[in-house]
Amino acid sequence: MPNKILSGLPGRLAAFLCLLLPAVLVAGGAQAQDAKIDSGDTAWMLTSTALVLLMTIPGLALFYAGLVRRKNVLATAMQSFATTCLVAVLWVIVGYSFAFTNGGSFSSFLGDTSRLFLMGMDMNAPFVLGAGTDAAAATTIPESVFMMYQMTFAIITPALIAGAFADRMKFSGMLWFMGLWSLVVYAPLAHWVWQPNGFLASAGVLDFAGGTVVHINAGVAGLVCCLYLGKRVGYPVAEAKPYSTLLSLVGASLLWVGWFGFNAGSAVAANGRAGMAMTVTMIATAMAGLTWMAAEWKMRGKPSVVGIICGAVAGLVAITPASGFVETPGALVIGLIAGFGCCYASNVIKNVFKYDDSLDCFGVHGVGGFIGALLTGVFATSAVTGSEAMRGLIDGNPGQIWVQLEGIAATIAWSGIMTLVILVVVNAIVGVRVSAEEEKVGLDITLHGEALDEAA
Repeated sequence: MPNKILSGLPGRLAAFLCLLLPAVLVAGGAQAQDAKIDSGDTAWMLTSTALVLLMTIPGLALFYAGLVRRKNVLATAMQSFATTCLVAVLWVIVGYSFAFTNGGSFSSFLGDTSRLFLMGMDMNAPFVLGAGTDAAAATTIPESVFMMYQMTFAIITPALIAGAFADRMKFSGMLWFMGLWSLVVYAPLAHWVWQPNGFLASAGVLDFAGGTVVHINAGVAGLVCCLYLGKRVGYPVAEAKPYSTLLSLVGASLLWVGWFGFNAGSAVAANGRAGMAMTVTMIATAMAGLTWMAAEWKMRGKPSVVGIICGAVAGLVAITPASGFVETPGALVIGLIAGFGCCYASNVIKNVFKYDDSLDCFGVHGVGGFIGALLTGVFATSAVTGSEAMRGLIDGNPGQIWVQLEGIAATIAWSGIMTLVILVVVNAIVGVRVSAEEEKVGLDITLHGEALDEAA
């Protein structure tokens, strides 16, 4: 009997393998499929990259240029364009490596040099963020696309700061400041929050698209800049009439459209979470625009174009960290609070403390980023993330609010201290402020030798 069983074993084993083989091939095929670059996700991320770049040039350039006086329009637009060029080069050389590699002895705080000049990237395999760490996150796009997408974030963040020192910073000093700030302040903070082994990411700080990394960071830096440089000549008595409100409206509109790439693109895939991020971005922005308009209407008796577009930008800022975590009710509340909060900061707090934040960089981005980052801890829900873990207060996890506050505090401290250090260094090298006479004549002529066509 045992001999019969043994003699029949090869046949039964072969039959079992024949039954098992299709399942193995299907599973193996699924794994291979998972390991491939997805053309749909890649196409969406290429589109998102273009949308986020659109936010800086021409979006932010037009938004800021329309809000300054005629004599500084070209110089203001030039700041956005030049920052784009400068940071793009620095990002390729060293910034990306500092932000999105695993790092060595200080891996929780800074990346390593393995991607200097983008060396070592595999163009034909999907990128794994934090590969080799316990929290590695696989994507379905090439690393080159991820790098380019993150480059556009690295560009717009320092460009936002220019709104705080508009009308009075030397162009040479601005270039030095933007270059150093992008490497010393932005890249490490991006590593802390978005690299899986970064210390704020490990602590559980939630920031889907840049509430801390981009907006609080830029807003605090802007406040330090305007305090360090001092007030504009004649401020606040001298009239600072915007050159073109229409130009700013066009710029704000481009920011709104580009922001869909900013927030929905941060899903790094064309999926349901990206769709929800786009939806709540639209809702919060519209709500904040209406609430700023209503608040200003109440305070001044008339609703202004500048008010509603600044309110919309405040809503965009506040929903940024929350966009991949919250549902519609949370988006409405975030937009409502951001509209009122940023309007109050820009029209009341600034006047009480008498700091000259020219285009309300801190009032919109600093305060809006704070509101959004904090309320992410309230409204984040596993219904959006698809995770079993409780996310925010509405999920029964009130501790997330404290985690968010820790992330906010770390961002404020790092950005504030290091921005001041960089300003002191740059001031010693080339100086940071134009002379009073140059400021009176205007930066277009004195710094760039150009002027708007008088016939325009």
